[in-house]
Amino acid sequence: MSGGFVSEAARELSQQMVVAVNTTFSLAYDVYSNVPGAAVVYKYIRDSHQNDPVRTLLELVFVVVMAWYFFNNKPKAKGEAKLTEKEIQDLCDEWQPEELCPPLTEFQNSDLENMAIIAGGAGTKVKLADGKERLNFASNNFIGVMNSESIKEKAVGALHKYGVGSCGPPGFYGTLDVHMELEQAIARFLGVESSIIYSQGFSTVSSVIPAFSKRSDILVVDDACGMSILKGVELSRSIIKFYKHNDMKDLENVLKKINESTKKKPLTRRFIITEGVFAAHGDMCNLPVIMALKEQYKYRLILEDSLGFGCVGQTGRGTPEHFGIAPADVDIYVATMANSLSSSGGFCAGRKEIVEHQRLSGLAYTFSASLPAILAVSALEALKILEANPNLSTECQQNAMAMREILLKAGITQIRVSDAFPATPIIHVRLTNRLSTREDEERVLQDVVDQCIRDGVIVTRAKYVEGQELHLPLSSIKLMASAGHSRKESERAAGVLRDSFRKVLKAHRLA
Repeated sequence: MSGGFVSEAARELSQQMVVAVNTTFSLAYDVYSNVPGAAVVYKYIRDSHQNDPVRTLLELVFVVVMAWYFFNNKPKAKGEAKLTEKEIQDLCDEWQPEELCPPLTEFQNSDLENMAIIAGGAGTKVKLADGKERLNFASNNFIGVMNSESIKEKAVGALHKYGVGSCGPPGFYGTLDVHMELEQAIARFLGVESSIIYSQGFSTVSSVIPAFSKRSDILVVDDACGMSILKGVELSRSIIKFYKHNDMKDLENVLKKINESTKKKPLTRRFIITEGVFAAHGDMCNLPVIMALKEQYKYRLILEDSLGFGCVGQTGRGTPEHFGIAPADVDIYVATMANSLSSSGGFCAGRKEIVEHQRLSGLAYTFSASLPAILAVSALEALKILEANPNLSTECQQNAMAMREILLKAGITQIRVSDAFPATPIIHVRLTNRLSTREDEERVLQDVVDQCIRDGVIVTRAKYVEGQELHLPLSSIKLMASAGHSRKESERAAGVLRDSFRKVLKAHRLA
């Protein structure tokens, strides 16, 4: 009896299983028939299994692993401590936001509080807030026209005719006739096809570089270049290679390595970037060798010559003229108008297509209000003065050499003077031996600056944005030569600086 009951139950169960299997296959067949492309998939699986059963096994394992990963790899909830309302409020009260910038040191605060303020017009001689007149050797007034009467007359006339500013970028009714006249005058002075003016000096080269160099392009840069160039190469997002400062062998090695590593890669744009006169060192680039290497390795040259234009070369046509090279042979020539031209803004000179490209692609040109007419007219008049008086450049160089000679002959072993290129207008004086901290060095140099000011000569410490420079230059005092000073005044300034060093070094027991 019981055996017959079990047999009947088993039979019923087996029938149910057959029905379930048949139903499942029927449902699968219906789905298979209604899914577009299912026959193709089935044929692929069947042929694949017949041709390579191992492959079918591997694919099945792969599907199983992927299914396991997606269904089981769920983020595990971490145990979180439950806080009371009071504990949450206490944590909020204790929280302090991170400072936007580090706090200033005592020396930095003192430096800002005691900043020298000029009362009245700037020039070769200035009056500070105490009303005393002093010789000014801290300004980049290289050809001495900063307080020129003819420039002031032209500026006043421009103010009455054009007003204060343009209130618009050059491409949006911000271009004035004096802008075009200035661009033509700069191009004519340098002997190039064309030039373009920017309204800010710092942003000129930092806008020119990314206008031409993009991702995957290559920039080979002297590692002593200043902040404006460093920001330009950073904005370009190009491949950047630095070579040791003024080391032509290292430059050639860098160019060779780039050639070897890019032989089988698509051709990209390539540039060598350098300063003409280096702001951080007062020396000059080896332009003849750089020109030869750029031709040999098929590079273009971007030359930033803000400290050379107007005051280097026999007639003030900058670093190229000093080495007997035509400015037109430099692919892209950039300089500020805030130094020798005693105005503001900057310019880029070169072939016409290079200039016209920047009118649409130079960000600082396209999106900044154009240079105020009063400054354009001032720069134009300063350029006319330089053209009419080419001796201004050589006078600046002679004054620089006279000051260097006095400092080099001072016999103070605790200081060293940049003397590799005696004709450059910027002179750096540094301590021979490093002190325990950079701030200690800055304190000593600031005491020298203060002593010079008390003795009637204004000089300044070289200042940098720490943490932003590629290689932070050593602390120094800067002395700027000018054709506006007489030979006697230049020699007096160097003598005052020499004597101030002696006094301060003795007071600090460093002599």
